Amino acid sequence: MPEDLNMHNQPQPEQPHHKYFKELVRNPYFGIVIIIILSLFLSFNMLERCARRRAISSEYAIGGHKWDKLLLVLDQIEQNYVDTLGYNNIVEKSIPLILQSLDPHSVYLPPQDLAEAEESLEGNFSGIGIEFNVPNDTALVINVIPGGPSSKVGLLSGDRIIKVDGKTVAGVKFNQDSLIKLLKGPQSTKVKVDIKRSSVAGLIPFTITRGIIPLKSLDASMMLNKHLGYIKLSKFSKTTYEEFMKAVTSLKKTGMTSLLLDLRDNPGGYFDQALLMTNEFLKRGEKIVYLQGRMRKRQDFYADGRGTCQDIKLYVAINENSASSSEIVSGAIQDNDRGTIIGRRSFGKGLVQEPINFSDNSGIRLTVARYYTPTGRCIQKPYSADYMYDILERYQHGEMQNVDSIKKDKKLKFTTPKGRVVYGGGGIIPDVFVPLDTHGVSDFLVKVNDKSLQMQYSALLADKYGPQLRAIKTLPQLEALLSKMDFDRGFLNFAKKSGVVPKPGEWAKSRGILETQMKGLVGRYSSMENDAFYPFIINIDNVVAKVRSLDAAGK
Repeated sequence: MPEDLNMHNQPQPEQPHHKYFKELVRNPYFGIVIIIILSLFLSFNMLERCARRRAISSEYAIGGHKWDKLLLVLDQIEQNYVDTLGYNNIVEKSIPLILQSLDPHSVYLPPQDLAEAEESLEGNFSGIGIEFNVPNDTALVINVIPGGPSSKVGLLSGDRIIKVDGKTVAGVKFNQDSLIKLLKGPQSTKVKVDIKRSSVAGLIPFTITRGIIPLKSLDASMMLNKHLGYIKLSKFSKTTYEEFMKAVTSLKKTGMTSLLLDLRDNPGGYFDQALLMTNEFLKRGEKIVYLQGRMRKRQDFYADGRGTCQDIKLYVAINENSASSSEIVSGAIQDNDRGTIIGRRSFGKGLVQEPINFSDNSGIRLTVARYYTPTGRCIQKPYSADYMYDILERYQHGEMQNVDSIKKDKKLKFTTPKGRVVYGGGGIIPDVFVPLDTHGVSDFLVKVNDKSLQMQYSALLADKYGPQLRAIKTLPQLEALLSKMDFDRGFLNFAKKSGVVPKPGEWAKSRGILETQMKGLVGRYSSMENDAFYPFIINIDNVVAKVRSLDAAGK
C-alpha cells in the first residue's frame, strides 16, 4: 500500500470543534433548527427574485408607445442573454425581416448592395471600360468602350483576361461577379491586367488607370423600314431621357413617322425619367400618373404639351418582366388612347419606393405610396405567398400562350376616354397579345442554350476573325464577313465535342434561330457593338414581326 494512503488510515487526535459538533447533533432540537434556517434562506431567496421581477416589470412595463414591447425584448436580450452578443449581426439580420413583413419591395441594402444599386441607376461607374462575357471559364472582351481607359492603353475585343493584379482569373472557374469587383475601383487608381491575344505568343501586360465609365440604358436604336423606328430601353437610369431624345432626334431625321418603343424586360428605375419620356407623346393637360400614400398627399402629374413626339404613331412592347417605370409609361399611353400596347401582361408593380440612406453607407428603400394610371388603376398585383413565383405560375397556367388565360379582376374595371375597357390589380394587359414564341424550339436548342454553346462558338469565330471584325463600320460589311464563317458544320462539330448532338430533324428545325443568334453575337465583337447585334435578333422576334404587320396595315 502506498505510504500516503497508509498514513490517512492511522488514528488521528480529535480536534476541539469536533467535540462541540457531536454534542450539538445529540441535541433533540437540532433537526428543527436546521429546517427553520433552510426555510428562511429559501424564502428570502424567492422574495429577492420576485422583487427583481417586479422591478423589471415596473421599469419596462409596456406603456402607450407602440414600440415599447420591441424595445423591452431587445433590452432583456442585452441584459440577460447567456452568450456574448454580436450586435451588428443582430441588427443586420433583423432589419430585412422587418421590411419583408411590409411588402415585397421594401428592402434593406447593406453598404455594398446600396453602392451597386445606385451605380446601376446613376448612369456611370469607375472602371476600365470594357464589356466582357465568360463563355467558358475565361473572360472574353466583347467590346472596348471608345475613349475609355482600356481603349487608351490598347485593349481589343477578343482579348482574353488571364490575370488581374497578378491573380489568375482564367481556367479556375473564377466567379464573374468577383472579377467585376477586381476590375472596378476608385477613379484614378491603377489595375494591372494580363491579356492573351490570339496573334501574340505569351501574355501581354496592361496597366490601366480606372476612370468614369458611362452606363447606357438605351440598348438599340434603328429604323425597321423607311418610316418605322425602333428604340429598346433596358432600364430607366439618370441618363435615359437624354439618351432617348438623342435617338428620337436621329430617327426622325431619317424619316421616322412610327415608333416601336421596346420596354420588354425593363424592370424600371427613376420615376422622373419615365415622366419626362411619357410627356414627349401626350397632349397638354393629359394625365400621366398620380401618386398617393398614407403619409403622402395625392400628387398628379400632367403633360405640358411641349412633347416632340405627339405626332408619332406609337407602339409600346411589354412582357412579364416589364415593371414599375415601364408600367407607368405603358399605362399612361394606354389610358390616354395614345398608342398600342403589344406583347404580354406586365409584371404588376404599382408601388413607389423612397430611398433613405444612413451614415454607415447602408440604406432602405421604403414603399411610401402607390402610383395610379390616368384612369385610376393601381396595377400592383396582390401580395401572395407565391409573389416571387408569379411569373412561373403564368407559364404553368398557359398565360404565355393564350390571351384567354390572363387573369382579370372584374371588380377593377376601368374605361379609357375612347371607351376601351382596361383592368387594374395585376399589371398592364396589352391591347394586342403576342404569345411566347416557340417556333423552331427543339430539345437540341434547349441543350445548346443550357450550355451557352452558341455564345462559346461565336467567341471562337470572333477570335479567328478579330482584325476583320474590328475594321467593320457598316452592316453590309459585316454581312459580307459573316458569309465566310461556318455556322453549319463547324457549329455542329463544336456542339458534338460538348456532348450535344441533334436528333433527326432537330437541326433543320432550330438552325434558323441558332444561326441568327450566332451572327448577332459575332457582330457584337465588331466596332458596331449592339448596332450589329439587334439587326439580326429582331428578325426572329415575333413581337417586332407583329408590329411590322400592324403598321403596314395602318393599325
